[in-house]
Amino acid sequence: MTLSATQRAFIFLILALVMAGTRINHFAAIPDASWAVFFVAGFYLRGSWRWAFALLIAIAVLVDLLVITGQGLNFWQHYCVSPAYWFLLAAYGAMWAGGAFLRKFHTGSAAQGLGLLAACLLVSASVCFVISNGSFYWLSSQVATRSFAGWVENMGHWYFGYLRTSVMYVLLATGLHLVVSQFLRTRSGAAQISGRG
Repeated sequence: MTLSATQRAFIFLILALVMAGTRINHFAAIPDASWAVFFVAGFYLRGSWRWAFALLIAIAVLVDLLVITGQGLNFWQHYCVSPAYWFLLAAYGAMWAGGAFLRKFHTGSAAQGLGLLAACLLVSASVCFVISNGSFYWLSSQVATRSFAGWVENMGHWYFGYLRTSVMYVLLATGLHLVVSQFLRTRSGAAQISGRG
Protein backbone atom coordinates (compact mmCIF):
# COMPACT_ATOMS: atom_id res chain seq x y z
CA MET A 1 0.00 0.00 0.00
CA THR A 2 1.56 3.23 -1.17
CA LEU A 3 0.01 6.49 -0.06
CA SER A 4 0.33 9.82 -1.82
CA ALA A 5 1.44 12.93 0.06
CA THR A 6 -2.17 14.14 0.00
CA GLN A 7 -3.45 10.86 1.46
CA ARG A 8 -0.80 10.93 4.20
CA ALA A 9 -1.72 14.53 5.06
CA PHE A 10 -5.43 13.62 5.18
CA ILE A 11 -4.78 10.62 7.45
CA PHE A 12 -2.59 12.77 9.69
CA LEU A 13 -5.31 15.43 9.93
CA ILE A 14 -7.98 12.86 10.87
CA LEU A 15 -5.73 11.27 13.50
CA ALA A 16 -4.76 14.66 14.95
CA LEU A 17 -8.42 15.67 15.23
CA VAL A 18 -9.36 12.37 16.88
CA MET A 19 -6.55 12.71 19.40
CA ALA A 20 -7.29 16.35 20.17
CA GLY A 21 -11.02 15.72 20.43
CA THR A 22 -10.68 12.80 22.82
CA ARG A 23 -7.66 13.98 24.80
CA ILE A 24 -9.58 17.06 25.93
CA ASN A 25 -11.86 14.81 27.98
CA HIS A 26 -9.14 12.49 29.28
CA PHE A 27 -11.35 10.75 31.85
CA ALA A 28 -14.77 11.45 30.35
CA ALA A 29 -17.27 9.16 28.64
CA ILE A 30 -15.28 9.28 25.39
CA PRO A 31 -11.87 7.91 26.37
CA ASP A 32 -8.56 9.32 25.20
CA ALA A 33 -7.55 7.82 21.83
CA SER A 34 -3.90 8.96 21.99
CA TRP A 35 -2.38 5.49 22.26
CA ALA A 36 -4.39 4.17 19.33
CA VAL A 37 -3.67 7.30 17.29
CA PHE A 38 0.08 6.74 17.58
CA PHE A 39 -0.35 3.05 16.68
CA VAL A 40 -2.48 3.83 13.61
CA ALA A 41 -0.14 6.67 12.64
CA GLY A 42 2.79 4.25 12.80
CA PHE A 43 0.95 1.99 10.37
CA TYR A 44 -0.10 4.62 7.82
CA LEU A 45 2.65 7.21 8.26
CA ARG A 46 5.62 4.93 8.94
CA GLY A 47 7.81 6.65 6.35
CA SER A 48 6.75 10.11 7.54
CA TRP A 49 7.69 9.64 11.18
CA ARG A 50 10.11 12.58 11.28
CA TRP A 51 7.35 15.13 10.92
CA ALA A 52 4.22 13.16 11.84
CA PHE A 53 5.43 11.77 15.18
CA ALA A 54 6.83 15.15 16.24
CA LEU A 55 3.61 16.98 15.31
CA LEU A 56 1.41 14.45 17.12
CA ILE A 57 3.57 14.84 20.24
CA ALA A 58 3.30 18.63 19.94
CA ILE A 59 -0.49 18.39 19.60
CA ALA A 60 -0.72 16.12 22.66
CA VAL A 61 1.33 18.55 24.78
CA LEU A 62 -0.60 21.55 23.46
CA VAL A 63 -3.95 19.95 24.30
CA ASP A 64 -2.71 19.08 27.80
CA LEU A 65 -1.44 22.64 28.25
CA LEU A 66 -4.74 24.17 27.10
CA VAL A 67 -6.87 21.85 29.24
CA ILE A 68 -4.80 22.32 32.39
CA THR A 69 -4.36 26.08 32.11
CA GLY A 70 -8.01 26.38 31.03
CA GLN A 71 -8.92 25.03 34.47
CA GLY A 72 -6.89 27.83 36.03
CA LEU A 73 -4.09 25.49 37.07
CA ASN A 74 -0.34 25.75 36.63
CA PHE A 75 0.76 23.26 33.96
CA TRP A 76 4.02 22.35 35.70
CA GLN A 77 2.31 21.77 39.05
CA HIS A 78 -0.52 19.60 37.74
CA TYR A 79 -1.01 16.07 39.04
CA CYS A 80 -0.24 14.49 35.66
CA VAL A 81 2.82 16.63 34.88
CA SER A 82 5.94 15.36 36.59
CA PRO A 83 9.37 14.25 35.36
CA ALA A 84 7.48 11.16 34.15
CA TYR A 85 5.54 13.29 31.63
CA TRP A 86 8.56 13.28 29.31
CA PHE A 87 8.53 9.49 29.26
CA LEU A 88 5.41 9.78 27.11
CA LEU A 89 7.82 10.27 24.19
CA ALA A 90 9.06 6.71 24.66
CA ALA A 91 5.60 5.36 25.50
CA TYR A 92 4.01 6.85 22.38
CA GLY A 93 7.09 5.78 20.44
CA ALA A 94 6.30 2.18 21.42
CA MET A 95 2.79 2.54 20.01
CA TRP A 96 4.14 4.08 16.80
CA ALA A 97 6.71 1.27 16.49
CA GLY A 98 3.97 -1.35 16.87
CA GLY A 99 1.98 0.16 14.02
CA ALA A 100 5.10 0.54 11.86
CA PHE A 101 6.08 -3.09 12.50
CA LEU A 102 2.58 -4.20 11.51
CA ARG A 103 2.80 -2.22 8.27
CA LYS A 104 6.22 -3.59 7.42
CA PHE A 105 5.31 -7.25 7.86
CA HIS A 106 1.63 -7.28 6.86
CA THR A 107 1.26 -9.39 3.71
CA GLY A 108 -2.40 -8.80 2.94
CA SER A 109 -3.60 -12.19 4.21
CA ALA A 110 -6.67 -11.59 6.39
CA ALA A 111 -5.99 -14.33 8.94
CA GLN A 112 -2.29 -13.54 9.23
CA GLY A 113 -3.05 -9.82 9.28
CA LEU A 114 -5.46 -10.10 12.20
CA GLY A 115 -3.04 -12.26 14.17
CA LEU A 116 -0.19 -9.86 13.52
CA LEU A 117 -2.42 -6.89 14.37
CA ALA A 118 -3.38 -8.48 17.69
CA ALA A 119 0.24 -9.32 18.55
CA CYS A 120 1.60 -5.89 17.57
CA LEU A 121 -1.12 -4.05 19.45
CA LEU A 122 -0.80 -6.17 22.59
CA VAL A 123 2.99 -5.86 22.73
CA SER A 124 3.15 -2.15 21.90
CA ALA A 125 0.30 -1.22 24.28
CA SER A 126 1.90 -3.27 27.06
CA VAL A 127 5.28 -1.61 26.54
CA CYS A 128 3.58 1.80 26.37
CA PHE A 129 1.74 1.07 29.60
CA VAL A 130 4.82 -0.12 31.47
CA ILE A 131 6.72 3.01 30.41
CA SER A 132 3.94 5.50 31.18
CA ASN A 133 2.65 3.85 34.34
CA GLY A 134 6.09 2.90 35.63
CA SER A 135 7.59 6.33 35.09
CA PHE A 136 4.65 7.98 36.84
CA TYR A 137 4.74 5.52 39.74
CA TRP A 138 8.49 5.80 40.30
CA LEU A 139 9.09 9.47 39.46
CA SER A 140 5.95 11.39 40.41
CA SER A 141 5.69 13.10 43.77
CA GLN A 142 2.02 12.06 43.78
CA VAL A 143 2.99 8.54 44.86
CA ALA A 144 3.74 8.69 48.57
CA THR A 145 5.34 5.28 49.14
CA ARG A 146 6.86 3.10 46.47
CA SER A 147 7.52 -0.61 46.28
CA PHE A 148 7.67 -3.17 43.52
CA ALA A 149 4.57 -4.88 44.93
CA GLY A 150 2.78 -1.53 45.05
CA TRP A 151 3.68 -0.86 41.44
CA VAL A 152 2.39 -4.26 40.32
CA GLU A 153 -0.84 -3.61 42.21
CA ASN A 154 -1.13 -0.15 40.65
CA MET A 155 -0.59 -1.58 37.17
CA GLY A 156 -3.31 -4.13 37.82
CA HIS A 157 -5.79 -1.32 38.48
CA TRP A 158 -5.13 0.49 35.20
CA TYR A 159 -3.69 -1.90 32.59
CA PHE A 160 -6.83 -3.54 31.20
CA GLY A 161 -8.70 -0.24 30.95
CA TYR A 162 -5.95 1.31 28.85
CA LEU A 163 -5.61 -1.86 26.77
CA ARG A 164 -9.37 -2.04 26.21
CA THR A 165 -9.49 1.58 25.04
CA SER A 166 -6.60 1.06 22.62
CA VAL A 167 -8.15 -2.13 21.23
CA MET A 168 -11.52 -0.40 20.79
CA TYR A 169 -10.08 2.49 18.77
CA VAL A 170 -7.75 0.29 16.70
CA LEU A 171 -10.67 -2.02 15.86
CA LEU A 172 -12.66 1.02 14.71
CA ALA A 173 -9.72 2.11 12.55
CA THR A 174 -9.37 -1.44 11.18
CA GLY A 175 -13.06 -1.56 10.28
CA LEU A 176 -12.80 1.79 8.55
CA HIS A 177 -9.68 0.61 6.71
CA LEU A 178 -11.52 -2.48 5.44
CA VAL A 179 -14.56 -0.48 4.30
CA VAL A 180 -12.46 2.11 2.46
CA SER A 181 -10.24 -0.59 0.90
CA GLN A 182 -13.29 -2.49 -0.36
CA PHE A 183 -14.81 0.70 -1.74
CA LEU A 184 -11.60 1.57 -3.59
CA ARG A 185 -11.30 -1.97 -5.00
CA THR A 186 -14.92 -1.87 -6.17
CA ARG A 187 -14.47 1.55 -7.74
CA SER A 188 -11.23 0.48 -9.44
CA GLY A 189 -12.90 -2.67 -10.80
CA ALA A 190 -15.86 -0.68 -12.13
CA ALA A 191 -13.49 1.79 -13.82
CA GLN A 192 -11.60 -1.07 -15.50
CA ILE A 193 -14.83 -2.64 -16.76
CA SER A 194 -16.16 0.64 -18.14
CA GLY A 195 -12.76 1.33 -19.73
CA ARG A 196 -13.00 -1.93 -21.65
CA GLY A 197 -16.58 -1.25 -22.79
